[in-house]
Amino acid sequence: MSDTHCPIIANLETWADLEWRDGLQVGDLDPLETLEVQTRNTTYEITIMDPPSGDILVRGGRFFPVYTRAHLSGASLAGSFLKVHGIYVGFSIEFHTEDGPIVTTRVRQITVVRNSAHPS
Repeated sequence: MSDTHCPIIANLETWADLEWRDGLQVGDLDPLETLEVQTRNTTYEITIMDPPSGDILVRGGRFFPVYTRAHLSGASLAGSFLKVHGIYVGFSIEFHTEDGPIVTTRVRQITVVRNSAHPS
C-alpha cells in the first residue's frame, strides 16, 4: 500500500469550506448588470443576461473581440474544482461558448460598472 499525498487545495472538503470572499455569484446579480473583470492578461466586460442560468454577453481579449453569448460556468483553479456561476479574485473564470470552453488567467479585480435595468 502506497502513501499518497493529496495537496490540500485538491481536497473537496477544503474547497467546500473556503470562505469565498473577494468575489460574487452571478445568480445574486440583476439582469443587464455589467461587470469589468481584470485578469492577469485581459480585461473582460461581462453583461449578465440571465442570472440564474449564468447566461452572459462577454467581450475582451483574443477570444471575445466582440460581444459574444456565453455561459459563465464559474470560478476554478485552472480546470480543477468549479465554484458554479462564481467570479472570485485569485481564481480563473471558465466560460462555455458554442466553440467550447475558455479558461481565463486568474482574476485580479472585479468592478460593477453599471446596471442598465436600474440607471443611476
